[in-house]
Amino acid sequence: MATILHINASPRGSRSDSLRLARHFIAAVQDSADEGFDVETLNLFDPGALPNFGQPAAAAKMAVFSGADQTPEQVQAWEDARAVFEQFATADAYVFNIPMWNAGVPYALKQWIDIVTQPGWSFAFDPADGYLGLLEEKKAVAIHTSGVYAPGLPPAFGSDFSSTFFTDWLNFVGITDNTHVRLAPTATNDDADGARRVAEAGLRELAGTFASHLRAGEALGVA
Repeated sequence: MATILHINASPRGSRSDSLRLARHFIAAVQDSADEGFDVETLNLFDPGALPNFGQPAAAAKMAVFSGADQTPEQVQAWEDARAVFEQFATADAYVFNIPMWNAGVPYALKQWIDIVTQPGWSFAFDPADGYLGLLEEKKAVAIHTSGVYAPGLPPAFGSDFSSTFFTDWLNFVGITDNTHVRLAPTATNDDADGARRVAEAGLRELAGTFASHLRAGEALGVA
């Protein structure tokens, strides 16, 4: 049975628009499947959800590359990081809900990305050909929300370095089968409920395609 890893990058719980939409999408995917899928959720802001990637982990990483021995503290730091990566790598598909923070992604999501994006794990490098993503044949749906920014608004309403960065990262690690859904703006929209219903309808439509293609191991084939 295929596994979906849900990465929740919002700390707002039931008040989060992005989380609400992600849960709506996952429920629709399950309803579209005869047998359903295994779903695992990682709440990035839960206490202890992510290990620190500080001095011990950085030193452990350099020791791996240079062939040097690791100290016990470095061994533990590297094993902790590897455990986060294994949860990521063993899933077949991903659902990310990502609120925009200060034009970018929340810091907890960036921390998670920095933990799992390691050479030999999620990407490789060739001096002649450059980078190569190693997480091929995976699928991802990313749900983006923002309070004020929305595509087409003047620059005074903000800029989007969130979805652009995240799309680039997915492609970098090899998850080129990625679909992005946006609900924006949420704070300055005169019909926020209507916009939310439109987003939910789009996600329900996407859910059937996502479920059937995940079962068949096919590409989503949507932009």
